Amino acid sequence: MKMSIATRLGGAAAAALLATVSLGVQAYDGTNCRAPGNCWEPKPGFPAKIAGSKWDPKHDPAELGKQSESITGMESRNAKRAENFKKTGKWVYDVSKL
Repeated sequence: MKMSIATRLGGAAAAALLATVSLGVQAYDGTNCRAPGNCWEPKPGFPAKIAGSKWDPKHDPAELGKQSESITGMESRNAKRAENFKKTGKWVYDVSKL
């Protein structure tokens, strides 16, 4: 039984691909994983505690509070819009027109 050149090349390519994939899987043994899929490690020199280090973002509490204020305002406007929609059946975006 004769095999064509295309069949031989295809078989050789498949064998090479299989060998490459199996070597890639065997190269990492997972010794640095805390759990399956949780393999993050800090770079050397990265501190265990970030607060007070050069990586500390030092967020201003007043700046962080602005977002919660804007979300509270958004929720109250949406409640007014929804209440008006239930009464009239029309959605009005501009709350000042309600």
